[in-house]
Amino acid sequence: MKILVTSALPYANGDIHLGHLAGAYLPADIYVRYQRLKGRDVIHICGTDEHGVPITVLADQQKKTPREIVDYYHESIKKSFIEFGISFDNFSRTTIPLHYRLAQDFFLKIYNKGYIYAKENEQFYCPKCQRFLPDRYVVGKCPRCGIDGAKGDQCEACGRWLEPFQLIEPRCLICNERPVKQKTKHWYFRLSQFQNQLVWWIEEKKHWRETVLSSVKGWLKEGLQDRPITRDMSWGVPVPLEEARGKVLYVWFDAPIGYISSTMEWAINKGEPDLWKEYWFNPETKLVHFIGKDNIVFHALIWPAMLMAYGDYILPSEIPANQFLNLEGEKLSTSRGYAIWLPEYLKEFPADSLRYALTRNLPETRDSDFTWRDFQAWHNNELADILGNYINRTLTFIEKYYNYNVPSASAFTESENRILDMLHKAPGIIGEKIENFEFKNALQEVMKLAQEGNRYFDKEAPWITRKTNPLIGERTMYICMKIVTSLAVLIEPFLPFTAQKLKKMINFTEQSWDHISTPIVPTTIGKPEILFKKIENQVIEVQIAKLKKKECTIDDFNKLELRTARVVSAKKVEGSDHLIVCEIEIGDKKKQIVAGIGKYYQPEELIGKTIIVVNNLKPVTLKGVLSEGMLLAAQDKEGLVLLTTDKPISPGATVK
Repeated sequence: MKILVTSALPYANGDIHLGHLAGAYLPADIYVRYQRLKGRDVIHICGTDEHGVPITVLADQQKKTPREIVDYYHESIKKSFIEFGISFDNFSRTTIPLHYRLAQDFFLKIYNKGYIYAKENEQFYCPKCQRFLPDRYVVGKCPRCGIDGAKGDQCEACGRWLEPFQLIEPRCLICNERPVKQKTKHWYFRLSQFQNQLVWWIEEKKHWRETVLSSVKGWLKEGLQDRPITRDMSWGVPVPLEEARGKVLYVWFDAPIGYISSTMEWAINKGEPDLWKEYWFNPETKLVHFIGKDNIVFHALIWPAMLMAYGDYILPSEIPANQFLNLEGEKLSTSRGYAIWLPEYLKEFPADSLRYALTRNLPETRDSDFTWRDFQAWHNNELADILGNYINRTLTFIEKYYNYNVPSASAFTESENRILDMLHKAPGIIGEKIENFEFKNALQEVMKLAQEGNRYFDKEAPWITRKTNPLIGERTMYICMKIVTSLAVLIEPFLPFTAQKLKKMINFTEQSWDHISTPIVPTTIGKPEILFKKIENQVIEVQIAKLKKKECTIDDFNKLELRTARVVSAKKVEGSDHLIVCEIEIGDKKKQIVAGIGKYYQPEELIGKTIIVVNNLKPVTLKGVLSEGMLLAAQDKEGLVLLTTDKPISPGATVK
């Protein structure tokens, strides 16, 4: 059996945030990594969606071309995915010639079969810009809540779906001119003709998530309507009809075709141009679409209808759509900038810590909430104190008392045989949950092994038995290494970077998912390292403050006492790569602050500078060093720069 996995194509008009990861990318990566460890024929396909109105709107706002926008975000998104450990077999884009040819081929074949027709309708036209306005180019007052600034497709204030003509006092987003209604011709996909076929097809999917089925059946019950397939725009895949010159394919039509064009590109890059057909034209292929719930209807109804209309291609086998991830009790909002962006996160924290926190809290059947406090607690109390602690105590014990040589044993107690049986069953139990897209439960099963390892280590007390009964001590450490070796494989789908480090530390002999049920313990280990360092409270406070700073009243601002300060001395904090402790002078008082600026400044560069500090911040201790304030700095993709004064001023001056 071949397995073809896709993740929803991210729009190339912004960076990836946590909601995206929890919906379409992290679950898919866990699933694919597991299938690879099982030795199965699986490929993971994705790419950036580079057409559509959001991209042209951003280009107009930034006075750039759409090409400049998508080129930048394609590379940024691709880089973030690599650093986060999302392992695509091919990451393409929908602006490549191959995709244009395929999308146009889809249109023509469906058109020639009679499933696409033309009709006239009215659309807003801007006399000043001299162009038809797609829905997001029309703004006005919402007819439901009355707020100004609602867009022609949705009001973000109340959440109501809209049509441009429903807006009160509509205007052009670009020039603010009042648009006029004008007739234009568009082409429509006969989605309604696939109503019965889709009903029968959906009826077979009894194993799908109820959240997916209920959404789809709701649409089918109302009756499917034909959908426009073209737009009056210059950015997009040109409609391959002479009478449709100047029009492009609607992004909803061309985007899912990107799954196929990306697979074709993958085959070409492998030097086997026809290899893609063995997946898309093979009825034995398992096609799995990982998406968020806002894409359910497109992937479970409209996309299958397109494939049915074209013919030849396989239909989706699984659509394990996740629900939404909220942030600190509120909905994520890219327009308000209320999100945690992946590039920013990766500058501050390890990828695996977020992979763990998101997996532990995936919105698989209902919306879930990400909070920085939970993230810190799960990292410190579970990754560090349970998983990391167990591995570290086992390896450092072998390093210290057995000179890196792993003890051996052959006869075991009843409790040890129970542990060995637990290890034997673990790949099957965890694997079944992954196969059923129960990633949260699968992760819990992995962590049970580390918890069992800690209990066993404590109960057997090898620090005592190595002296009183060396054979028992050796047997204990052998069992402990059995657990560590199993974990090196079983954590890999969830924590790939940690698995890689662990395998290197224990001189791992390569073993597949199935083989790890009877783990082959290495004879020697390498130098142990701490896998997870604790995250301090102040670090999390900074992240929470970043979110809260979006809405700050004058009263909030007045609570901060900002002062100028002169740096008297500075030095690196022992045991830290980036923390610097500075002694500062504020008026006639002196205090010290600790700042994570060592990546951008050497201590000697800071001495004598006049900087800006928050003078009334509650003192905290970082790496055992007291910090009595916070300095201010600005950061962009180029690095971090301290805020200083442009003219000489005495230390302690008030900043307003």
